Amino acid sequence: MARILVAEDEPDVLTFVVRALRGAGHEVEGAGDGSDALAALARARESGRAHDLLLTDILMPVMDGVSLALLASRDQPALRIMLMTGYSDQRERAHGLEAIIHDILLKPFTLDELVMRVQSALG
Repeated sequence: MARILVAEDEPDVLTFVVRALRGAGHEVEGAGDGSDALAALARARESGRAHDLLLTDILMPVMDGVSLALLASRDQPALRIMLMTGYSDQRERAHGLEAIIHDILLKPFTLDELVMRVQSALG
């Protein structure tokens, strides 16, 4: 079982992803934007219960997923990071981040695809 933080601004997608990953046996926390997610990562790290994986949407208000990934990897170099997006042009924004991003999940995705790709990212 892994500790996973999901950052997603669309409530229905957030609910689907959180439920799917909990159903796969993971401990999952959700955040509605990158700023909230960054704060959740810091709280967890400070409490000694750091997350194993950050799964974040690329396009979000307040702080986008690329900025979140850069800040999170700076603060927690061992954190595994996956991006997700429904816009193919947003994939280009992650170009050059191969050193910190494990995978990019394209929406729409199935429950099986989500769980399989997360398991792969967790190793």
